[in-house]
Amino acid sequence: MKKSYLSIPLLAFLFVTVAYAHGPVRQKVEEQITINAPAQKVWGIIKEYGDASWLPAVKSTDAKGGNTEGSIRVLTLQDGGTITEELKKYDEGKMSFAYKITDMSAAKTINHAGADVKVPVLPVDNYAASIDLEAKGETTVVTWKAGFYRAYTNNNPPPEMNEEAANTAVIGIFKAGLENLKKLAEK
Repeated sequence: MKKSYLSIPLLAFLFVTVAYAHGPVRQKVEEQITINAPAQKVWGIIKEYGDASWLPAVKSTDAKGGNTEGSIRVLTLQDGGTITEELKKYDEGKMSFAYKITDMSAAKTINHAGADVKVPVLPVDNYAASIDLEAKGETTVVTWKAGFYRAYTNNNPPPEMNEEAANTAVIGIFKAGLENLKKLAEK
């Protein structure tokens, strides 16, 4: 009988411990911009999956497979880092595509919790995104959405790889990209 009374506090402790020990939470970012140009003109700038020259952070793109699902592109960033992405969905008629990051180079290595940890060029993990255009007369609404986890998937992430760093980086890329797209389309 004593054994069962002793196990109740132990079970309660284990339940509380498990409840508080959780990993990263899926993050979502959505940015939208209205461009004073017809949708076909805006789509003409971004429709080639292998051409990411409209993104200020991208120095060059190496792509294989064109606009077909499964196509791979490697983005070389202005700072020399690389991001490899796979085209998951492409719809010419709806003027939209979706992609997923499959690999990234490291920006640097830090020591965290007694171990060397590589910080990726974009501090995210399991990143998937989509870009959708919607014609509104002579204007276009562009929506860019992404879902991802922070780069450090264990508990107690370093500041370079936490949710704030991930969200700040993705929002920065989206805003800069959309603003540049607007500038290019409205010329």
